[in-house]
Amino acid sequence: MSTSTPMINRYKWYEIIGIYCGIALFLIFVLSPFVEGFLVSLKPLSRLFSSPYRFWPEHGSFAAYSTMWESVPGFARYVFNSLFISGVATVVVLMLVVPAAYAFARFRFPGRGPLLGAFLAVNMFSGAVLIIPLFRLMRSMGVLNTYWAMIVPGVAFLIPTAIWLLRTYMLRIPKELEEAAYVDGASRLYTFRRVILPLAMPGITVVAITTFINAYSQQFIYALTFNSKTDYMPLPIGLFAYFGRQEVIWNELMAASFVGIAPAMIVIFFLQRHLVSGLTAGAVK
Repeated sequence: MSTSTPMINRYKWYEIIGIYCGIALFLIFVLSPFVEGFLVSLKPLSRLFSSPYRFWPEHGSFAAYSTMWESVPGFARYVFNSLFISGVATVVVLMLVVPAAYAFARFRFPGRGPLLGAFLAVNMFSGAVLIIPLFRLMRSMGVLNTYWAMIVPGVAFLIPTAIWLLRTYMLRIPKELEEAAYVDGASRLYTFRRVILPLAMPGITVVAITTFINAYSQQFIYALTFNSKTDYMPLPIGLFAYFGRQEVIWNELMAASFVGIAPAMIVIFFLQRHLVSGLTAGAVK
């Protein structure tokens, strides 16, 4: 009777130490900016550039987390705008991408390959390159100084990546399931709704999370170009308000940054199980 040995136990002791040291080094490299930013938010502004440097803030407090609302009175509105823009963009992307990814995964039609290649080419261009044509397009549509001025360009740049991600996942769903449904008399729409969508839900969850995070982080250039009303400004513009003419309020800026990214971190925290399962689903049979 054979017993299976965990893969980690097959390494020698010094190899295990090397693995954990590499993981620790990677985590230090990734997390150190966040740790330093959090410590800056705890330091008084007068002690930020004091010498000698102290890692742990002396006389540190959470005062910046309360005074930041006074420095930028509309900061709560900025956070709400970012959440609203990202949420609407995510819903619109999913409504367009789910049927499109299914079509690219199952149907063969003229121009399918070049169209998929064009989607990849779109991701090679930065939004800044197309900012002037986009501005003229937004002006012709009459959506300047509205939420849609930031939602429409964001959706346009998020769709190609979402289609590729979800199409790859749908390719792993066996066609025999659809064929069995057709034999039982189900229509294509019924099969898509009752068979494909439930099986594709982990992949759809991954696309929804990545789309929300990307939409939450790419709003600065669109808001700065297509919007001039404070009521519609997203979070990046609110953070930019902490840059004064004479000085930058670094501790309040860091505090506002952590408050601003908290919604995205909460989303990832509660959906990380679905994110991991969606990324690994279909990897093995």
